[in-house]
Amino acid sequence: MLRKRIIFTLIYNNESFNQSRNFRLQKVGDLRWLEKNYKFQDIAFSLDELIVLNASKDEKDIEKFAKTLERLVDDVFIPIAAGGGIKTLDDAKLLFDNGADKLVINSILYEDTTLVKELVKIYGSQSLVANIDYKKVNGENKIFIHDGTYEIEHEFNSYIKYVESLEIGEIYLNSIEKDGTGFGYDLDTISKLKDIKVPIILAGGAGNEKHLEEGLNLENVSAVATANLFNFVGNGLPNARMNLLNKDINIARWIKC
Repeated sequence: MLRKRIIFTLIYNNESFNQSRNFRLQKVGDLRWLEKNYKFQDIAFSLDELIVLNASKDEKDIEKFAKTLERLVDDVFIPIAAGGGIKTLDDAKLLFDNGADKLVINSILYEDTTLVKELVKIYGSQSLVANIDYKKVNGENKIFIHDGTYEIEHEFNSYIKYVESLEIGEIYLNSIEKDGTGFGYDLDTISKLKDIKVPIILAGGAGNEKHLEEGLNLENVSAVATANLFNFVGNGLPNARMNLLNKDINIARWIKC
């Protein structure tokens, strides 16, 4: 049985890192602040992967984002997925050249399937993560693109099946309503997804170790992600991983665990 994973997500906005709540961003600090407060060389032993998302609300400067990514990977020795604003093959190559191991794609899943298919052909399915942002509207889950600002006309379950048909390696399923609340994942939605063969990364709402455990215990979830900079600062992540290991959760035991 494949090991499940714990992923940390960093939200980037114009050269700073941010706390997000329902996709409203609050600046926390730059890369130096991040290095000082998180010491990624140490906490990397508590993680299986890092995701870095360019959520800049104005025009996304992918070259500046790539430079920040390049500096970040100097201290991180775990796989890194990066995305946000990828519109061309050159954008994809730039992120790979600056340290990304995988690409995270969102809006182009809906708007440019030709580009998505080219990325799959060039880099392989295992190198692509589909980011699907959703929230409930009148009691139904609706898909949003462009940083959660534009609702697309597509039924929720059929859209996930459509993304699966694009031969993407993983799906990063992110609840806008739960995002940054620390109240826990949208377990109801994920538990109702059936017959999905693509691995699911559950995101949006994790605020403590209990939430990570709840997500990891779901059969159709291969990884859980948190972007909560404050709840997991200091020893939060190392302690959470150790406690999950002690509960026989199916995650890898690294050297420092």
